[in-house]
Formats: sequence, structure tokens, C-alpha cells
Amino acid sequence: MPENAAATTTPLPAPTVRPGSGSSTAAWSPPAVHVLAKPTGAICNLACSYCFFLDKELLYEGDRFRMSDELLDRYIRQLIEAHDIPQVTVAWQGGEPTLMGIDFYRRSIELQNRHRKPGMSFFNTMQTNGTLLNDEWCEFFKEHDFLVGISIDGPRQLHDAYRVYKGGKGSFDKVMRGLRLLQKHGVEYNVLTTVNRINGDYPKEVYRFLRDEVGTEWMQFIPVVERVDADGEPAHLRGSHASERSVGAEQFGSFLITIFDEWVRHDVGSVFVQTFEAAARNWMGLASGMCVFNETCGTGLALEHNGDLYSCDHFVDPDFFIGNISDRNMKDIVSGSQQYDFGQDKLTTLPQYCLDCDVRFACHGECPKNRFIETPDGEPGLNYLCDGFKAFFNHVDRPMKLMVGALRAGREAGEVMTVITGEDRALDAELKAVGRNGPCPCGSGEKVKRCHGRAGMGVPSHPMPGSLGTPRPPVTERGKKAAARLRDRI
Repeated sequence: MPENAAATTTPLPAPTVRPGSGSSTAAWSPPAVHVLAKPTGAICNLACSYCFFLDKELLYEGDRFRMSDELLDRYIRQLIEAHDIPQVTVAWQGGEPTLMGIDFYRRSIELQNRHRKPGMSFFNTMQTNGTLLNDEWCEFFKEHDFLVGISIDGPRQLHDAYRVYKGGKGSFDKVMRGLRLLQKHGVEYNVLTTVNRINGDYPKEVYRFLRDEVGTEWMQFIPVVERVDADGEPAHLRGSHASERSVGAEQFGSFLITIFDEWVRHDVGSVFVQTFEAAARNWMGLASGMCVFNETCGTGLALEHNGDLYSCDHFVDPDFFIGNISDRNMKDIVSGSQQYDFGQDKLTTLPQYCLDCDVRFACHGECPKNRFIETPDGEPGLNYLCDGFKAFFNHVDRPMKLMVGALRAGREAGEVMTVITGEDRALDAELKAVGRNGPCPCGSGEKVKRCHGRAGMGVPSHPMPGSLGTPRPPVTERGKKAAARLRDRI
């Protein structure tokens, strides 16, 4: 899956780089790590068109793609040992992690209780497509206080545009069934929405659907950036182009801006959007809580079903393999120079264009996996989404300062809604007084009819898609056979 694991409500502390202890080869010693464990590897019951992670099956062709009980025990023990703080997050992802069956996760809970240090607590999360959830799963999640992230790309037409079964059937109905079961059992959950070339044109429809129909109070918007070669073939970290399914840079910026403008007028304090929360923290001078917006990274790793550890969930690639936990202890692997350098490279490889940027403090170049275009003066390493993020962070600057000012004064951040809506009313009155052919009172220099009085502002230029997406083709013989068996059964 190209998705992050369920977001925690309390971000991990920023890593403290200090001399390593217990190993002469340690380059650093972070107090905690966040591992996305993939007990089924890349195996999933869906074949979402944009999901680059399905192609990772090629790394382990012929494998069973199931984490053994022995490895599960080793992983939980080593994850605990890698924490110098009393809170440990155990995060499951895929592929589709529910394919492991519920008993696997019951054993995980037993192992956490068996190996826990005195005073240690665990926070369990799972990112799922939601299609296989039932009452038993949800009762288990509720009993053990899981935070469950469920993937929904918007209303049916937008969700099913790419999120389909291997046989081509849309997944919307089963996802919504899974969501309602989570709600029925009172399971803490959030919604992860991947923003792509199609739903990126419908920010209000997506946001209002999630807020009003889904009923979620926590949203993540993750941009789909699928790297391909010059021929349009998937090339992952080696691609220098974005696929036709990828969200455009300016499109993503507009998507975030449109949702922010609705949120900042109506929903501050009642709906939590991960990107907005991270931005607010950066405006306050705090760690953002999102690795992509931090200056450096290196504490968010990916664990494959066989114990292979990779530098990051987005870098499950032979060039970023850092060890296997059956051969070396996880803490020793993470403390090595390879992982330290990986995290520092997020800062040290920034082009000068980024170093001079006025919103660098909020962006920090975003994720290195997306840095594959050139700056205006030809320097490599610029983020593909740069134009969008720059537009978004500049747009939110004043509202962020208003919220930060209120919080520092001991008041509620939500008072920004009164300020912004009051300004809207004043602007509307000025627009009526000026008329369509007068200068827009916003100060843009444009006539009203070409600025704030423009007809159809924010309305998509085309209707929502009515067709289902194309399943991503399998890349291994096992996958091809599985797809053939499922095609007529879904």
C-alpha cells in the first residue's frame, strides 16, 4: 500500500541525536522508532490502480508472505528493546494486514504483555482497506484499544475510480460496511484518503463526504505520486516522471487550500486534518508529528514479513535494505550509520532553491521519495509537489499565525473561525458595493468578475467519473494465478 499507517493522536518525540552506546559502530541512538510491520508483505485482496506497493511482491517471488510466530515474538521483543521511552506503538500495515487472521494479532497482544518492561504501555494501530472487517475483528480492536486507519477515497464514484478488486469490482460498499462496523463497536478510527488525479479535482466533495456522511473527525490526505519511466512504466524510486494517476502538484495544492478554507471557517477544533495539525505545530516551532514535514527523518522504518528491515515504508527497495532482525538486533541496525545517513540526507540533499524558500520551515522538502524534478535553475532534487505545497503554506500563513497567537495567549484556536467569517462578510459587502467591473477589494489588482466575483469558482470543469478503475496488473506468477482465480468469484 502507498499509505501511511494509522496516525497516532500523540506524535512520537523528535529523535535526539546523541552518541550511541553499547556499540562502537553506533552513529546515533534515537529514543524510539516507529515501525510499519507488514506481516503479509505486499499481498492484498484489492488491486488498487495506483498502489505501487503491490509491485513489491517481486522482491520475494515464491514466498508464502506470512510472518511466522517465531518472527513475531522476535519482532515484539526487539521493538520493546528499541524504546527508551515507556510508550511503544505497534503498527500493522500491508498489503492488507487482516489477511493474517485475527489470531495472529491476539498472539501479538500476548507477546506485548509477556515482554513489556515495567511501566511500559502499548498503542496498537492497523491500516486496513476495511473490506474484511466483521464483528469479531471490531470487538477485538475495541477490547485492545486499537486505532484503526481505514482507506476511503471519497464518495463512491471517486473511491471506485481506483480502489478496486482484482476482478475489477469496486470496493466502496464493503469498505463502508467495514467502517460502520468500526463505528458500531466504538472503535477509535481515522480515515486515510489518497489524493490522486481524479479525486484531486473534488476537494469539497471529498471533505464533506468524510465529515458529513462518513462522520469521521480525523482525516489524512496522502498524495499519490507514482513514479514511472519515460514510457510510463512503473519505476518506483528510479522514475523521473509521475504517472497519469498521480495527483498534479498545483492540483494537490488547490485540493488542500480548498479544504483548508472550509475547515478554517467551520471545523477548527471539531475536525482534525493531519496536514493542518502538522502545519500548526510547525508554525508554533514544534516538531510537526509528520516525518515528511520534519527537517530530518530516520526513525520511521518498514519491516517485511520475513524480518527484513528497510529505511522507510516508501523505500522498501534493495538499495535501502538495512538488515534482518533474525541476523542483527533491530536497535543495532537502526543505530548504524546507514540509517543515520538516510535520515540526515533529507536535510543535506535539499537544493539551494529549497534552502532559500520562505516556507521551508513548514515543508523541509517533504518526502525524499518525491524529489525527482529540477529546480528552476536546473538543480536536481526538487520535490515534484513543490508548487502545490508552496501555494498551500503561503495561503495558510495568516490563519496559522492567528491560531498560534490565540493558543499562546491561552485562548482557543477556534476563535479564528469568527475572525475569518467576519472578514468574509465584510468582503461580500464591498464586492456588492464595487460591482462586477470594479477593482476587487481583496487587492489582487483584478476586476471583481475575474477574481472573487468569478462565476463557478472552485467548481470542477468535468463531472465525477462514472466508470470503475482498472485493477493493477500482477507482477509475479503467483499474483497472476491468484488474480485469475479471483476474477470470477468477486
